[in-house]
Amino acid sequence: MAVVHRTTLRPTKLELLAAWLPTRPWYSGTGGPEPVDAGGFRLDDPEGEVGIEFKIVTDPSGTYLVPLTYRGAPLDGAEHALVGTMEHGVLGRRWVYDGCHDPVLVAQLLALIEGRVEAQAQSVSDTPDREVTRSHTGGGLAAADFATATDDREGTAVHGPPGTTLRLHRVLRPSPDGPSPDGPPEATGHVAGSWRTPDGARATGTFAVLRTVP
Repeated sequence: MAVVHRTTLRPTKLELLAAWLPTRPWYSGTGGPEPVDAGGFRLDDPEGEVGIEFKIVTDPSGTYLVPLTYRGAPLDGAEHALVGTMEHGVLGRRWVYDGCHDPVLVAQLLALIEGRVEAQAQSVSDTPDREVTRSHTGGGLAAADFATATDDREGTAVHGPPGTTLRLHRVLRPSPDGPSPDGPPEATGHVAGSWRTPDGARATGTFAVLRTVP
């Protein structure tokens, strides 16, 4: 189960993101962002080596989903996805990656969509996050088939077998009536959840959608 350490981080996650967000094609702000925590959840790495966090931040330009992985050593071939490094008060140096380009996060996100794992609370150890919902109506998903991720102005597409795409909504928008339990139309799987708005209210929306085109 996800273990949350109460310790220091230098630089902090928000400081890393303040420098990294303006480099993303889906970030719509101008100038230097000052991101604020707005929620999120975690997933477990079965090997217990990689920290997996789906972090949500807001700033005046919008609300953003930022999947992150935390590693004790560099991930080979992922230099383009490096957010930065930080010193963890318990675990030492950690390499922080855009998790859409990390195979461990992609594998666990697919497992969440299929219902094989549970989302974990962002800030409390060993506690499932019941506000995260998911659905899946297709066949089994092989994580090794989802090997390439590309960014655009709306988010990130992780490309799977021919005709299959896992799209992460990096720019979050609330669903007026709440997300459908079955996901968006024509989706074969999805993940949805909630976050805090700048005025302290609760918003819900879709985080990721799996689609297969015959």
